[in-house]
Amino acid sequence: MRVFRYDQKDFVVAVAQASAASSLFDAAIDERVRAIIADVRARGDTALVELTERFDKVRPTQFRVTDPTPDVSADLKRAIAVAHKNVADFAKKSRRRNWAMKNAQGASVGEKFEGFARVGIYIPGGKAPLVSTVLMTVTLAKVAGCKEIVVCTPPPINPQILYACRKAGATEIYQLGGAQAIAALALGTGAVKQVQKIFGPGNAYVVAAKRLLFGNVAIDLLPGPSEVLIVADDSANPSFIAADMLAQAEHGSGDERVWLVTTSEQILLETQAEIDRQLPACARREFIEKALDHAGVAVLVKDLKQAVAIANDFAPEHCELMTKNNPTLAIQIKTAGAIFLGNYSPTVTGDYVAGPSHTLPTGGAGKAFAGLTVDQFQRRTSVVEYSAKALARTLPAIETFGAVEGLDAHAKSARIRRP
Repeated sequence: MRVFRYDQKDFVVAVAQASAASSLFDAAIDERVRAIIADVRARGDTALVELTERFDKVRPTQFRVTDPTPDVSADLKRAIAVAHKNVADFAKKSRRRNWAMKNAQGASVGEKFEGFARVGIYIPGGKAPLVSTVLMTVTLAKVAGCKEIVVCTPPPINPQILYACRKAGATEIYQLGGAQAIAALALGTGAVKQVQKIFGPGNAYVVAAKRLLFGNVAIDLLPGPSEVLIVADDSANPSFIAADMLAQAEHGSGDERVWLVTTSEQILLETQAEIDRQLPACARREFIEKALDHAGVAVLVKDLKQAVAIANDFAPEHCELMTKNNPTLAIQIKTAGAIFLGNYSPTVTGDYVAGPSHTLPTGGAGKAFAGLTVDQFQRRTSVVEYSAKALARTLPAIETFGAVEGLDAHAKSARIRRP
């Protein structure tokens, strides 16, 4: 894990360079993904079969999963029920609702919202069965009112993922992974009907495919490898900090970014010692060590103002605040996907059960994107209704715009309705 201190000569440049690192854009990956997309576009299901055999070492006889819902442990059923309720309740509160008002000329204007008719959701299946991601995506689609909720996940499908898909409301499930799954959802093939919008996280190839297929289909955001940035002062608990950094580093890609930004030299040193102490007991130690070596960073800052500036420049997926004044700092954090306040709000609560979706922007995308919310599954339509009187009041403005823009027929289409 690299360490930067505010009193070193190249501090600002070094931190900025480390913060700028992102796995979202890679020319070599883009080139490979373009080839996959072109293959799926040209050969459809034949390409899907061959790509699945090449990348997943499985030759599918069919992609759609028609197996009955599998039985899972009672503990998992209870955990899924807890998380599903919290996610659904949160989504219901933030769902957009139809509204209308009268404008200055007396016309009725407003918006109506309905769920997209058909959405695609990608669930990673690689090094860990992300059952929680099913709940954080499919549940939102169901609450939004999407009629057809299509899940793609790499083969062979994990039974826990299949159970969660059915519990959350998926209507179609396909054993299909990687960039080829995104291409199938975006373009449509014989086996997989085209969707209107694609959601869900994935590896660098999945994220590249979503980015490259934008326009063929709507895309939610670009959630790549996990990130956490922890802002801590001398009131923080180093064992908690270390545990949270290890948790986010264990996903397995090696591109996970785990940062500690602290005003306390003692907290920095004690956290490093805690990482060394806790690491041997971690089942995924090899993955964690890879991530810490590649993208683990500890930063000693002069004050919390400097810490906030670094956090906003980083735009972390998860930002934990362990300071004496968390609410004030939270207001100043402008680019994080999610903010966790205090010593007893670890990122894992958001990963699994808190309620907001854990599908969040990474790789600096948080400067422009928010995390996944239920309204992203809703299609917005504006609704306009003028009466004869309201149109008459508006006609002078319409005629002026038509004249200025040289669009005479525009003005006439309103003028012809004048009594």
